[in-house]
Amino acid sequence: MKTRSTGLNPHNRFQPTITDRTFDDGWYQPPEDELNPDSLATEVVNEKVRTIISRNTSPDVPFDQSINPYRGCEHACIYCFARPTHAYWDMSPGLDFETRLIAKSNAARKLQEELDKPGYKVSPIALGMNTDAYQPLERDRRITRQLLEVLAEYRHPVSIITKGALILRDLDLLSELASQNLCSVRISLTTLSNDLKRRMEPRTAAPATRLKIIEQLTGAGVPTGIILGPVIPFINDHEIEAILTAAASAGATCASWIMLRLPLELDELFQDWLHRHFPQRANHVMNRIRDLRGGKSYDSDFGNRMTGTGPYADLIRQRFSIKAKQLGMNLHTEEPLRKDLFRRPAGEQMGLW
Repeated sequence: MKTRSTGLNPHNRFQPTITDRTFDDGWYQPPEDELNPDSLATEVVNEKVRTIISRNTSPDVPFDQSINPYRGCEHACIYCFARPTHAYWDMSPGLDFETRLIAKSNAARKLQEELDKPGYKVSPIALGMNTDAYQPLERDRRITRQLLEVLAEYRHPVSIITKGALILRDLDLLSELASQNLCSVRISLTTLSNDLKRRMEPRTAAPATRLKIIEQLTGAGVPTGIILGPVIPFINDHEIEAILTAAASAGATCASWIMLRLPLELDELFQDWLHRHFPQRANHVMNRIRDLRGGKSYDSDFGNRMTGTGPYADLIRQRFSIKAKQLGMNLHTEEPLRKDLFRRPAGEQMGLW
């Protein structure tokens, strides 16, 4: 895949500098799940950020702090709730979100600066919550790896959500952190169907590959679970029990789920995709989604936005809970990670960035 390393001008517009290189983009597909359209060219902006840790006050998510190494995501999942954020940069939440990316090139340095502040209070950092920290770009840029190196040096707790096979590259750091109860991983597992995966998440690892990721992480002592998110009515909801069973067999010890969310421009994008790929059931899907959201496509109220309300939401909750308990899987979203091991290493140790 060829990339264009670019910079932002004073108006936050893309101003490309061509640096064509070919590299393994990490879109691993086993033989039974090969992709065969030409890879899309990707433009990459190197952004120098002022701060890197985002603070969260939402009661719907189980973390206080998060870091996103990249803006935009090559995985191209049609349901991604982060797509509308690209509009802030005067880019579309559609194809631009997938192909015009922003890499936070000074992320590791900024993280070190934050952790060195005298008033910093230790709380687990969730890595890659908006866009996948292990998207293909990471193979070349290694920003996620650099962040993990900092966290390991400071003995800082971290949790990761990904659907990228590239996470196994960092098994050395993850197992080191996990040995001190400083790390947990969640694999996003939305379907066991290669065909649905191709349509819904075109540049992600195949379902069988994600199960192998769970096996290898668990085998290395890294606490690993799954997030079945999103649950989409009449698209993947029939797979709930099968997904949980496969994940448990691979070694996942916990599981959670999220209902499809369609904020802002994502509503139109998803409906267009739905009518193209599932025209005969598109109206049924949208009617059920609106039933979950009080007659609207989206409800932003805390407490409801992740699961929806009504009989269907209750049914999904019951099915998920019953099967997970049968399999001995924990329904908590996060394990408690240690905070008491935090330290500030000597400055020369962290002079790499």
